[in-house]
Amino acid sequence: MPEKHRKIFACENRIIPYRFHKGVYEAHYRRDGFKVFACAKDFNQMRKKFAEKLLAQMNGEMPVVIIEKAKPYRAALFRDYLNEWLEIKRKTCKPSTCKEYERLCSYNLIPAFGEKRLDELTRPVLQKYLFDLVEEGKHRTAEKLQQILCCVFDLAVEDLNIVSPMKKIVLPYHEAKKGSALTKEEERQLVDWCIAHKDNEAASALLVLLYFGLRRSELITLEVENEMLSCTTSKERMGRNEVKRSIPFTPVFKRVLPYVDFEKAKNTNVNTIYTTFKRLFPKRHTHELRYNFITRAKESGCNLEAVMLWAGHSFDKDVKSSAVDRGYTDYSNEYLIQEAQKIDYPL
Repeated sequence: MPEKHRKIFACENRIIPYRFHKGVYEAHYRRDGFKVFACAKDFNQMRKKFAEKLLAQMNGEMPVVIIEKAKPYRAALFRDYLNEWLEIKRKTCKPSTCKEYERLCSYNLIPAFGEKRLDELTRPVLQKYLFDLVEEGKHRTAEKLQQILCCVFDLAVEDLNIVSPMKKIVLPYHEAKKGSALTKEEERQLVDWCIAHKDNEAASALLVLLYFGLRRSELITLEVENEMLSCTTSKERMGRNEVKRSIPFTPVFKRVLPYVDFEKAKNTNVNTIYTTFKRLFPKRHTHELRYNFITRAKESGCNLEAVMLWAGHSFDKDVKSSAVDRGYTDYSNEYLIQEAQKIDYPL
């Protein structure tokens, strides 16, 4: 059967188009005065939800949104499609990811375009808006908003049979600044400060980040047992099993162990950690403590796959074995502890 005939289903004597997008089945129906949308990861569940919503509108239990038939494009507001896209993201993304989308929309897109009609948002208007952000030095924000705008107009394209104004939108090339490991002098300076200020709220957290390579958001999940620190990897997609990883205590960390309060490190506000580190190193970012751990482990000659496991990485360009080989390799704790003993360097 041709592809164009596959993605439809019947409901109340109506032919309903749907799509499978990023792991979710989505059905939209905007005809005859009805406006119905339903989505779910399971097709039958999506179809059931859609039928319930359509019947509710037919029976007058839900308000029916009347769309101007003569000029549907002019009747469509950007805000409505943006909210529809956000609702999909709330069901398919982790709360932390969705919170970032909502922040970008609230502070940028809604004030700029919330009450505008889609036909007002032409390519020159959108291009100027993104260029203005770039000129303000907000290149990364412009890139994120470009992605959101593309997704929102993708929804409108399918519903209204229009050409997306985002198709020809471009941004100037921008090479993001890459972080780097601390120098040995900087590492010594940080360790000395944490020891001298061991009662400071952020000191223990900074030492844990420095010598275990955790992300700030992973601190809240840390557990310690038998000289092994465990945490839950934060960069996992919604719907996938949480991945726990364990990092052995290393010799270089054991030298500062008396100054570390793991409970305090676990519960310190991530913004406090950020501001404290910025006061010490204004031109650096706390994520560079993660770079430092990975760099020192590699410099010490640790097995590169072991370093990947400690860091919670699924890919590392320095590791030449295939993903399949890595998937079938299950290192023992004894071996990983043995590798961790190599991380023993003077400051």
